[in-house]
Amino acid sequence: MIGMKAIVMTFDRYRAVADHMIWQYEKLWPDNPFTFRIPYQTLRGTNSERREYIEAPSEIRPSILQLLADIDDEDWIYWCPDDKYPVRFLLKKMTRILPHVLASPEMGGLLFCRCRVTLGRPDLALHPGERVTPDGDVLLERKAWYQFWIHQFMRAKVLRYFFSQMPEQIPNAKAMDDFKSNIAKLPEHRLFVTKENLAVFGESTHRGLITRNCYDSIRKSDVELPEWFSHHSGERITMGKL
Repeated sequence: MIGMKAIVMTFDRYRAVADHMIWQYEKLWPDNPFTFRIPYQTLRGTNSERREYIEAPSEIRPSILQLLADIDDEDWIYWCPDDKYPVRFLLKKMTRILPHVLASPEMGGLLFCRCRVTLGRPDLALHPGERVTPDGDVLLERKAWYQFWIHQFMRAKVLRYFFSQMPEQIPNAKAMDDFKSNIAKLPEHRLFVTKENLAVFGESTHRGLITRNCYDSIRKSDVELPEWFSHHSGERITMGKL
């Protein structure tokens, strides 16, 4: 069933990597529930069942708040910045867990990609204890905003709160990591990650350049790369192992 809003953090110059990210979802999860909500400044696309283009500023904070403006606080959305794209999903397990999470009134977010700090430093990134679903899948609760930039299901109020706490002027996406550390996560904004990693994501860009893995993936798609992404960084960056 299509209809859940997928909030895309992007702007016109990076439309190619956003289009590639959405193309990957269409390929890996063809019956996904998302309508991708894409901000634009002048580069408007054609609205469809799967894509909704919304005029918004290029600045990060007002763009995200504009995409969320008509969504109820308690509604579930899918948070998907353009600097990540899916590489592989264990869909059978993901779709088994998801209904339990979406029906849970106390849960505020779910991440299927357990990697980096949530895997290597659980003492730092995770609360003690486990939550077990009726099907026996184990979920772990995340502290603070760890792994916030990886694609995940989230209630609209969590994303709205996060960006409302960001400063008006954000010099670049990288600076948001520093600002993130100063935002207190509310106790009721309970974010979880699956104990077992169920997804692999690739980095789209690194320090302003397209990564080698994203470049190679786009070349296999129907997305046209603009001139400023015609040379890759040479780095391959992925998150999660299956």
